[in-house]
Amino acid sequence: MQSDVKTVSIIIPTYNRAKSLRITIESFIEQNYPKDKYEIIIADNNSSDNTRDVVNEWQAKSSLPIKYIFEKRQGVHYTRNSAAKIAKGHIFYYTDDDMIADPNLLKEIVKPFMLDSKVATATGRVLPKWEQPPPKWILNLCNNFWLSLHDRKEDLIISTFDCGVISCHQAIKRDVFFKSGGFNPENTAGEWIGDGETGLNIKIKDLGYKFAFIRSSLIYHIIPPSRMTQKYLNKRLANQGNCDSYTGYKKYIYTNWMLYKKILSHVKNLIKNLMHVFFSFVLNKGRWRINRAYVSYYSNRIKYDFRLTKDKHWRQLVLKNDWLNE
Repeated sequence: MQSDVKTVSIIIPTYNRAKSLRITIESFIEQNYPKDKYEIIIADNNSSDNTRDVVNEWQAKSSLPIKYIFEKRQGVHYTRNSAAKIAKGHIFYYTDDDMIADPNLLKEIVKPFMLDSKVATATGRVLPKWEQPPPKWILNLCNNFWLSLHDRKEDLIISTFDCGVISCHQAIKRDVFFKSGGFNPENTAGEWIGDGETGLNIKIKDLGYKFAFIRSSLIYHIIPPSRMTQKYLNKRLANQGNCDSYTGYKKYIYTNWMLYKKILSHVKNLIKNLMHVFFSFVLNKGRWRINRAYVSYYSNRIKYDFRLTKDKHWRQLVLKNDWLNE
């Protein structure tokens, strides 16, 4: 029945990607979903390109409601959380500005919510849309979460544990989103603070809700050549280091003594990975690329944990739960 169809707000944060945003919007306009049951919200995070013109163009020619919100504060959590406040749907669907949705994405991703009332957030497959053929080492080592890709063999998973829900393909119940305090910060004005959707998912789990993966809900992630490089992999793992230190401190509230012990452990792991880089490179083993990226990971964990020992304001920032009322 039409009245049983879930209303959905598609929220697309964007920053200076007008070209790919145009493709993303079009893919969501063409959903096989009742047009009166969903809306699109473009959350512009202070773009300096022609993003606003692209949105205006689609607003003029589409009968589907397309809203625009400008968020001047730099940080994707600001745009995600601000957009939620103007969203009308019973379910919020979050994605990014470099994605191409399968026409059945919405129709499929709402199904887990109807199968189990405790499901609070759901995801599906995220497959690559390579802008050019990737190097062999990318296919062998990085065709996974490191490029925000996600593929599983199971048709459906409903679990009390996070089954790989990522913010480029994440549906979440409206009431649970607000109850959880919204997305945690990530890269904020050039400084990587926290754990983004990882933190949101931890809060959802702590509230006693379930997670879902449904294979039939599919989206494609546009992967440009700039992400098929060692430099990008190093940066990706460096950011993960910040994320993991944030998550760990938030959960355990380490004393300074405990933090110093963790820093020592990170130093040992950094040295170990440096040695692996050397020997793997000499022996011409591709694994050296992963070890090199983990050098960046542990370097950032050392810096982050050391800052926690010295900066009271930083510790208070990490322990904050509600990012909706910033």
